[in-house]
Amino acid sequence: MEQQKLTELLSEMTLDEKIDQLLQLAAAFYSDKAEEKTGPMGDLGLTQENINNAGTTLGVSGAKEAIRVQKEYIANNRLNIPTILMADIIHGFRTIFPIPLGLGSSWDLAAAEKMAEVSAKEAAVSGLHVTFSPMVDLVRDPRWGRVMESTGEDPYLNSRFAEAFVKGYQGDDLRTDFNRVAACVKHFAAYGAAIGGRDYNTVNMSERQLRESYLPGYKAALDAGAKLVMTSFNTVDGIPATANRWLFRDVLREEFGFEGVVISDWAAIKEVIAHGAAEDEKHAAELAIKAGVDIEMMTTCYTDNLKELIAEGTVEEALVDEAVLRILTLKNELGLFENPYRGADEAAEAATVLSQEHREIASDIAKKSMVLLKNEGVLPLQKTEKVAIVGPGAHSRDLLGAWSWQGKQEEVVTLVEGAQALGADLLIGQEPFDYFAPSEAAIQEAIELVKAADKVVLALGEQEWMSGEAASRSDIRLPQAQLSLVETLKEYNEQLIVTLYNGRPLDLQGVDAAKAIVEAWFPGTEGGNALAQILWGEYNPSGRLSMSFPETVGQVPVYYNVDNTGRPYESAPDEKYVSKYLDVSNYAKYPFGFGLSYSPVAYSAVTLDQPTMTKDQTVTASITVTNQGTAAVWETVQCYIRDLVGEVVRPVKELKGFKKIWLEVGESATVQFEITEELLRYVHSNQQLSSDPGKFHIMIGGNSRDTQQTTLQLVR
Repeated sequence: MEQQKLTELLSEMTLDEKIDQLLQLAAAFYSDKAEEKTGPMGDLGLTQENINNAGTTLGVSGAKEAIRVQKEYIANNRLNIPTILMADIIHGFRTIFPIPLGLGSSWDLAAAEKMAEVSAKEAAVSGLHVTFSPMVDLVRDPRWGRVMESTGEDPYLNSRFAEAFVKGYQGDDLRTDFNRVAACVKHFAAYGAAIGGRDYNTVNMSERQLRESYLPGYKAALDAGAKLVMTSFNTVDGIPATANRWLFRDVLREEFGFEGVVISDWAAIKEVIAHGAAEDEKHAAELAIKAGVDIEMMTTCYTDNLKELIAEGTVEEALVDEAVLRILTLKNELGLFENPYRGADEAAEAATVLSQEHREIASDIAKKSMVLLKNEGVLPLQKTEKVAIVGPGAHSRDLLGAWSWQGKQEEVVTLVEGAQALGADLLIGQEPFDYFAPSEAAIQEAIELVKAADKVVLALGEQEWMSGEAASRSDIRLPQAQLSLVETLKEYNEQLIVTLYNGRPLDLQGVDAAKAIVEAWFPGTEGGNALAQILWGEYNPSGRLSMSFPETVGQVPVYYNVDNTGRPYESAPDEKYVSKYLDVSNYAKYPFGFGLSYSPVAYSAVTLDQPTMTKDQTVTASITVTNQGTAAVWETVQCYIRDLVGEVVRPVKELKGFKKIWLEVGESATVQFEITEELLRYVHSNQQLSSDPGKFHIMIGGNSRDTQQTTLQLVR
């Protein structure tokens, strides 16, 4: 449909119809069972006319239901306008992939794009049009449960993954490619900086920090073409994001040039009242529409109040018109006016969803996401060794994570099943093993198995409810029963390997008694196969942390790209009057970018093709890496830069590039990074990006801690 026709369609709508287009309702309101929607209708005070005109729908599931809902919606809508079906497809639809924090730890952009492509294909054939993904919130506090939805603590890495997700979800042309869905980037803005890691809590930071660390991920997703933006629950500079005109009108619309749809998070417009920034729902509606929020999710501030606000002259009808036109434009971009059922197809759904091809892709990506944190010579396991697999994660199918909406635990491959498929010599217990209070029978069975084994795999971790939304934790250690199990079993067999299923970086005190630790995250449907292949050396670990693990929760937030202080710890670590703790170091246990493999890789010194550069020149930094192990390996070579003197204090290092390379046994490769003036820019006190002449450290290595360094001079 041409844009002119959309404008004509808008002109045919009554004010009531336009206001209802701004309302998003959950699937229950379109149920064919009266008892399922009567209660919700009454709770929100909605009429059938409101439901017939509500512009978008949340959480419809399955091709058959999607077709029914769309057909009835169009028939009941006076102008036969289709609805948009949206849902949370975060890291897989039915075939579940590793959580985004695990995907970030793959440092594999092609894998992230493929995950999004497969997710979109399964979602689209099941009738959906929009996913509320990617979440690109920068995260530095693992106490926050939603770190599992982010790709980590670094602005550059987050930005590259944001681009990959959007490209995978949306493809090149949503109007004609019905295997894709529109992407909604969230949560705008800075939701990941909630104070104390407590969900929905206040965010308080300078505009400069917001621009430098938190906005780049959203901007990257928008530059990649994301069609929607979701508001965040938190405040930005004291104003709730959903009512923040500066954030959405000035930054998002004017500065970033975003012309797509802005949707509130669930009930976020009404929550402006609880924040204390709106007197009542009418006031909240006024603030949100003036801020530029187009769709209200699951509250009725707009529906109940916009007409009155317009009548009294408080809100211009033009604000409603522009919001509706953006929604109609999105429907047009999805091809819904010509193809209202889009990709929904029951037969194709049966053949596509959770196909063997998708399972194999999920297994491959899960392997790439797992991080070998520790290995004192006990891995990889050999099939000639008798291996006991014990602990709550041994038989667990709870590997999907908190945002696996359509995933089914009965379809998950367990670690034991994965090991059995490899033909490993296993000792396996049968007693159910609780995460928090294992029975005495389960513990005694584990002890007997451990005694008889050459080596032990102790599968530990969180359950899915322990991370995700509304799952903040002040204590990010494993449950005490699991820590006790480590100590108990080590008394009977020191060849102890711990595997972890979890949604956040953990405080691993008490787990260090193990000789090896494998971080598997919540790895998804094929998690057991992937983890077994890591353990038995079928795949050489290649994952690298996208978020630091603390020594203890008392260090949190602990992240690699910190600002220096006037009394830096490094200047005199043994003295008292420097910035330090008395009882623990300043450093992460396992830093950003860290990960081991079964093949040690050596790094040469860094060289530059010239020691100085002007703003118009490019300098090439080179380093040679050599596989010194006995197996081929993927190595992630990381380039960091430090600006030694800035107008404002600069971080001690910042990731500026990375390259994954394949090294055969004994092979060396030279890796190069192009250093341009643009890479040396940062946000100055005037909120503008620019660079300063002076010295820069160029650091290249296998993680943020262990790097080789040289110095570059920028001259004017």
